[in-house]
Amino acid sequence: MGRSSLDGEDATPESGYMIRQMSEAVAAIRPDDTLAVPLGPGVPGGFLHALGERDDFTRLEVFGALLPDLYQLFMRNGVHYRSGFFGPAERFLRDAGASVDFVPADFRRFEPVLHHLNPRVVATSAAPPVDGWVSLSVHAGAFVDELHRAGADPNRLLVVEVSPHFPRTFGLGKHEHRLHVDEIDVLLETDRQPLNLADAPPTSAEVAIAEHAMAYIHSGCTLQTGIGGIPSQVAKMIAEGPLGDFGVHSEMFTTGLMHLHQAGKVTNHKGGAFDGYSITTFAAGVPELYTWLHENDAVRFLPVRYVNSPELISQNRQMVTINGALAVDLAGQVVADTITGKQFSGIGGHEDFVSGPGLSADGRSLICLPSSSTVNGELVTRIVPKLPSGSVVSTPRHQVDVIITEWGAAELAGRTIRERAIALANIGHPDMRDDLLAVAENWPQD
Repeated sequence: MGRSSLDGEDATPESGYMIRQMSEAVAAIRPDDTLAVPLGPGVPGGFLHALGERDDFTRLEVFGALLPDLYQLFMRNGVHYRSGFFGPAERFLRDAGASVDFVPADFRRFEPVLHHLNPRVVATSAAPPVDGWVSLSVHAGAFVDELHRAGADPNRLLVVEVSPHFPRTFGLGKHEHRLHVDEIDVLLETDRQPLNLADAPPTSAEVAIAEHAMAYIHSGCTLQTGIGGIPSQVAKMIAEGPLGDFGVHSEMFTTGLMHLHQAGKVTNHKGGAFDGYSITTFAAGVPELYTWLHENDAVRFLPVRYVNSPELISQNRQMVTINGALAVDLAGQVVADTITGKQFSGIGGHEDFVSGPGLSADGRSLICLPSSSTVNGELVTRIVPKLPSGSVVSTPRHQVDVIITEWGAAELAGRTIRERAIALANIGHPDMRDDLLAVAENWPQD
C-alpha cells in the first residue's frame, strides 16, 4: 500500500494500515495543503462534503473541474479552488464570492498540468473492491497516472471513495482502469449515488438543428456526442430510424449513446485502434446508464490522452462529431466556453473533436447552435459579424468544418473567407440575416 505523511514529515501509517473512517480521512488533510479531484463524475462527493465541516484551513488549494454538487468547503476561508472546467456549481460559487479561478487548458492538458502541480492529496470516486482491485468506474480522464503516482509516493495521500451505486467498468489492454487496494491510503465506503444528469427536453430550434445534422450521418459512421438537447435528439433520431452499424468514440458516454446500444445500432466496426469497443473517458447520465454500464464489456474507459487524440480520432471510419458553441463570427471563429469574456464552461475536448475528423478524408465535424438567444427580453444573434472586444476564441477558424443552426448548415472547409462569411450569414436568424449578409458580401479578400 502507499505510505503517506498524515500529520508531519515523520508520520506514516504502519505497514498494512489503511484509513477507513471519514473522520480520520478529514483529519489527514492539513490546514495548508494541496488536493486534486477529477472532473465531475469522478469527484469523491462524500469526502468533499465532510471536508466542508472544517473551518481551520489557512491555504488549502483544490484542483478540479465541473463540480457535480455544491460543497461548503469552497465557501470556507482559506480555501482556493482552481477549476479546469466551469459548470453551474463553479458559476454559483464564483458569483457567491468564493475563491474560484479558471485554469485554461483543454482536457488532454489536464494531465501535464496535474503532474506539474504535484498535489499532495489525490482523491477519486470508484466502485467497491473485487478480488483486491478497485474499478475507477465512470471516470478515467486525466487522473489515472496521477492516482498511481500518489499511491506509490510515501509523501503523498491517495484517497478513494467507493460506493455500491458506482458501476464496475473496464479499461482496454494495458489501460486497466483500476487500482489495487495496496496502493490506497484512504478507502472510504459511502452510499453516494453517481451524478444524475438528465437531458432537458429539446427546444423546437434544437430539434430543427438535429434534423439538419442528420444529413451528415449515415450507416457506418463513428460518432462522438456530448450532453444537451441537440445530441440527445440526434441519438433519439438514430435509435428510432433505419440507420445502423455505428461506432462510438466519445469523450463523454451519455444516456443517448446507451440508447443507441440498446437499439442494436452499434457494431463498433470502426477500423481504428479501438475496433470492437465503444471508447470513452468519462460517463454521465441518468441512473439507468450506470446500471447498464456495470460490468458491460462493450464500453471501455481510457485516459483522455488517447480518447481525445485528434490523430486517433481521425483513424475511425467516417468519424462524425457533434459539438456546441455559444457564438460564431463570420470568419468562422468559435466561442464555446465564455460569454462576453466571462467564464461559462470550459475547453474540454472541443477543439480535439473538431480538428480530429478534419485529418481524414471522410470525417465531418458539426458545430451546432441556435441562431439567436433572448437576453433581457431582446433577441440577440449568435452568428455575429465580428466577435465583441474581450471575446475568447475556443476553436480557431481553420479547424471548423460545418456550422449548423435551425436555419440550415454552413459548410466552411475549403471555402474562401468571403464564401465562409456568406454561408454563415445565410444560417443566421431571419431578423438579423440581411445585416449579416451586408457585412459578409463586403468581406475583405485579403
